[in-house]
Amino acid sequence: MPEEKRHYLPSLETRTRYNIRVPVFVTSALIAILFITIGLLFLDNIASGLEALQNQIAVSLGWFYTLTMTIFLLLTLWLAFGKYGGVRLGPDYSRPDYSYVAWFAMLFSAGMGIGLLFFAVAEPIHHFSIDVPPASGADPGSPQAASDAMNITFFHWGLHAWGVYILLALALSYFAYRVGLPLSLRSTLYPLIGERYRGWLGDMVDVIAIVGTLFGVATSLGLGAIQINAGLTYVAGIEASLTLQLAIIAVISVLAAISVVLGVDAGIRRISFTNMVLVFILAAFILAVGPTAFLLQSIIESIGYYAQNLVQTSTRTDAFVDPDWQQDWTLFYWGWWISWSPFVAMFIARISRGRTIREFVTGVLLVPTAMTFVVLTIFGKMGIYIDMFGDGGVADATSNELEFALFAMLEHLPWTAALSILAMVVIAIFFVTSSDSGSLVKDILASGGDLRPVWQTRLFWASTEGIIASVLLIAGGATALAAFQQAAIAMGVPLALLLLVICYSLWLALRTEPLDREVTQNTTVKEQVERHRHSQR
Repeated sequence: MPEEKRHYLPSLETRTRYNIRVPVFVTSALIAILFITIGLLFLDNIASGLEALQNQIAVSLGWFYTLTMTIFLLLTLWLAFGKYGGVRLGPDYSRPDYSYVAWFAMLFSAGMGIGLLFFAVAEPIHHFSIDVPPASGADPGSPQAASDAMNITFFHWGLHAWGVYILLALALSYFAYRVGLPLSLRSTLYPLIGERYRGWLGDMVDVIAIVGTLFGVATSLGLGAIQINAGLTYVAGIEASLTLQLAIIAVISVLAAISVVLGVDAGIRRISFTNMVLVFILAAFILAVGPTAFLLQSIIESIGYYAQNLVQTSTRTDAFVDPDWQQDWTLFYWGWWISWSPFVAMFIARISRGRTIREFVTGVLLVPTAMTFVVLTIFGKMGIYIDMFGDGGVADATSNELEFALFAMLEHLPWTAALSILAMVVIAIFFVTSSDSGSLVKDILASGGDLRPVWQTRLFWASTEGIIASVLLIAGGATALAAFQQAAIAMGVPLALLLLVICYSLWLALRTEPLDREVTQNTTVKEQVERHRHSQR
């Protein structure tokens, strides 16, 4: 099967000249419009209902989230070091489309996004001085609290987050590039449902992925606008306002639209690389002008402490303590990562053709995680250092508004204004890459797996994200955004179940792999999967 061939669902009766798969596109758009309308008309009811649902999930299914995320991480390690590690995501002769540097840059920008700088200072300082994890037992502001704060932040942003992305991205890549099916969530169920993946069942799976991605990205865009507004407050004394936040969304959405038109190679790849460079310039400056030895020691110590406690934190359910803390933090993150997995995994799969399973898993799991840990330690421990040994004030700024934490930390460094402007530029670029890559993913799904959808429909999705983020801010600001965050958490439960089914489906497909690589030219991988599926009946 030629590597350059574009695979997508050939159901011409359900397509337009823009390669839109009508049932998926129309249903997704209608759900988005309906949800926005109901949210605007009954915001208080929606918010209270979602909060109650989130609380019920935390009480009844918190253990399920904990167990599932750990299973996902273990499965990724098994795939990396097991007998299927040499299987290539594509024909055996295929090679990667992007260099390692470009690949890692896009992984880093799309996988962590705006939230990384939003929480890089806010979460460690919050756990250190305001809301110490109950399992820690440390006194707020103590050295032990500092270690535990960094450890739990690593836990929330580390291997587990990337583990869930890897499994779905690997399944998408395998079935698209090696089996020859569309790059779409529906394809991952092929060993279980066969050609029925082309019908209404497959459409429903893709619609769920599009809706989850749409609201997940819109929520992050709203958070990004709020944090850029906070930066302008610190730098220029401009008070936070809805008008300014809407203007920020509008300006950044225009930049995202330009990136959409340029495409993946000229747009996302170059912008992601620029963003990675700027993040590490900012981190390197903090490392150089701050307590350098302390921060370097903290990087080594924090990673070691994280590795030492990984098994314990991975299985902690807080069965004997107040579950509110775990609900507000760990379960929120787990539901958040799972809800974002269709978006991030689709984008990772889009840029990972030609790599082996071992190369794919180790690259996606270790390199972005290590980069994230370095950034989190430099930013987070800098904030803790200021409160422990310096003038203080970072925790006070964070106690009410998390978005001020980053700029409160930068205020204690030389060239505060320049650093704050650079930070806002980085957030804006994260904004652009999140919007553009999210639009690409939704467009691939809405077009039935076409890897190169037309730019007009990608522009539609990018504009829709900005409009939804604006509507949410108008409807209730942070309250409205929180309501949709809770919706994403609630969506994490069915998505987690779907991911478990996809893992089983991937295992069935991998069992058909001729590991000795002696496959006849007349037998495709898809035929092997189909033959095995029928033999199990």
